[in-house]
Amino acid sequence: MEETKQKLRAERNRTLILTDSEQAEIFKKLLIPDDSLNLELENIVNRTICCDLFHIIDRLPVEIADLIVIDPPYNLDKNFNGFKFKSLDNENYLNYLRSWFPKIVKLLKKNGTLYICGDWKCTSALQTIMEENLFVLNRITWQREKGRGALSNWKNSMEDIWFGVKDKNNYFFNVEDVKLKRRVIAPYKENGKPKDWEETENGNFRITYPSNFWDDISIPYWSMPENTDHPTQKPEKLIAKLILASCPIGGIVLDPFLGSGTTSVVAKKLNRQYIGIEINQEYCKWAEKRLEIATNDKSIQGYVDGVFWERNTLNIQQKILKNNKKNNENKIANLFEFEDEKDY
Repeated sequence: MEETKQKLRAERNRTLILTDSEQAEIFKKLLIPDDSLNLELENIVNRTICCDLFHIIDRLPVEIADLIVIDPPYNLDKNFNGFKFKSLDNENYLNYLRSWFPKIVKLLKKNGTLYICGDWKCTSALQTIMEENLFVLNRITWQREKGRGALSNWKNSMEDIWFGVKDKNNYFFNVEDVKLKRRVIAPYKENGKPKDWEETENGNFRITYPSNFWDDISIPYWSMPENTDHPTQKPEKLIAKLILASCPIGGIVLDPFLGSGTTSVVAKKLNRQYIGIEINQEYCKWAEKRLEIATNDKSIQGYVDGVFWERNTLNIQQKILKNNKKNNENKIANLFEFEDEKDY
């Protein structure tokens, strides 16, 4: 069979591509439900469900997810590989959200957490729909370093993530796992010793508590192995923060607008379970390919040594990874030497 003609890409371009033979094999892994399929938890967990969310939303079991991450169509004209979303006035966009959001909330455990993503244009509607159904605890704003310039407006380089829970007195939040490692520009010492920072061979660093403004996120681009041709792909580092903060190890993460699979992939890398729902078959296949890669590659760019790093520290991160690999190899070598000695 003749393979599908691929886009011409630069030699160093690492954007995910699938050959026709890979697509045929990956297609077999997708869960494509018909009306007779039992959608109980054991049949849908750790699966990519390829279908229209609205066809199955009323058949999904309630209170199954520890964490729900929603990246819905923003209120913009956008073509998602043939599925076209047309922008609406604010009231009609809010009605669109109301048609499915309360049903998604029913899938959340009583102590569960939900995050929903948006931009400046739809964020007021997102706040409204969240407040109608959950307790809103915060709004995260994250900085995109990309974005088109505008001659008659401010460049759009920020997005929001609304953070809500079912029970404001009982929800999971692990702040220790989402701290940020920042370089210390003006180190302060007390009695000649570093105060709240450490000296390392790679420089001076401070571990800081995370705020609701994130300026350490890089949008996936051609040289990153997580990159796909999805037009609104979220970075793995961004989703990793949400999962580590708000889902326990082994918990279930649900994404009802999975896109190219980032939420499921990151959940797998971080030892969580996942359920992903996506209408576009091409995106589903990209998600499954990424999940396959994640079986052996658990790396998340910008998350090294159990901590999130600020931007422009990639060289330091790579040095640490190299040292960790060398130390692990030495440990294995020493173990074999010890086993050899026991033989005599």
